[in-house]
Amino acid sequence: MGLDALSYPVPAHANTLFYTLGGITAFSFIVLILTGIYLAQFYNPTPAAARDSVIYIMQTVRFGSVVRGMHYWMANLAVVTAGLHLVRVYASGSYKAPREVNWLVGLALFAATLGFVFTGTVLKWDQEAWEALAHNKEIGDLLGGFGSWFTPGFTRSVPLLTRLFVAHVAILPGLFVVLLAVHFALVKWHGISGLPGRHERKGARSDTAVAMEEEGASTFEVHVLHLTGFGLLLTAAVGSLTLFFGSPLGEAVVPGPERTRPPWMFLPFFSLENWWGIESLLWGPIVLFGLLAVIPFIDHSTTKAYRRRRVVLLAGGLLLLLLVALAIIAVVTPAKTHL
Repeated sequence: MGLDALSYPVPAHANTLFYTLGGITAFSFIVLILTGIYLAQFYNPTPAAARDSVIYIMQTVRFGSVVRGMHYWMANLAVVTAGLHLVRVYASGSYKAPREVNWLVGLALFAATLGFVFTGTVLKWDQEAWEALAHNKEIGDLLGGFGSWFTPGFTRSVPLLTRLFVAHVAILPGLFVVLLAVHFALVKWHGISGLPGRHERKGARSDTAVAMEEEGASTFEVHVLHLTGFGLLLTAAVGSLTLFFGSPLGEAVVPGPERTRPPWMFLPFFSLENWWGIESLLWGPIVLFGLLAVIPFIDHSTTKAYRRRRVVLLAGGLLLLLLVALAIIAVVTPAKTHL
């Protein structure tokens, strides 16, 4: 089966938790795909029947409530592990040459992950879902002709909810798999980055080669075993969260002024919306991902040592604190009516 291709050498530190976060996130998507396939057999993606089909899954389908809970909590933890992976790559300078393109691919994967969360939120078809879909329409209108796909006016033959279901189960997974394949191929091509301040490029030798010389080498097979073990532990945690807390389903849709807040990963943008309106939901993510995208081209020195990257690390820390502060503000302050 060609599995011996997985036995190529990697640095020993590749098997630590922080350097398996990307693989753990990939493992979580395997669980999400399997649980999602099961849920899709019973879900009806039309406005008239979507909520009732969710209730049917929770109350009637064998193991339906457990599978839905696993899907919900794994989606939340996948955002956490993906975010931690992004922070680790940033902090360790693993976006530096020759890995600039892979940093951009990773940002695209994180954006696709948030797209999964958004479309999945809409599919519940409760009050929170209806308000999320209404925001989707508003942003589509702001984009003009480029945003027509996100509005009901794109076609009258298929409801927007159904089209977002197609995006959730077909378009986004297809895009995600392609990006993930490119991401993994580039990781193999460039090697797993060395530790900051310890493993730097020396002449023709890459930081990966220097790391294997100084700390010893493992194999990618062992790396996969480690990330699988961590992934199984994550799945066990998801099972515990499902058993203790289940999966939420809000009140039925009542069109009118919004009454809910978005999922936690979108709370920073909710604060911006409170201050500057719907437009900030479009420009906020563009500015955030734009700033992250230019980092490899601003911090283009060869060293990854922390002490020689204080400005970049301080800027990243301040950005992270800003996002956390905006999320807290969104929770503790009264929401304004935007729709």
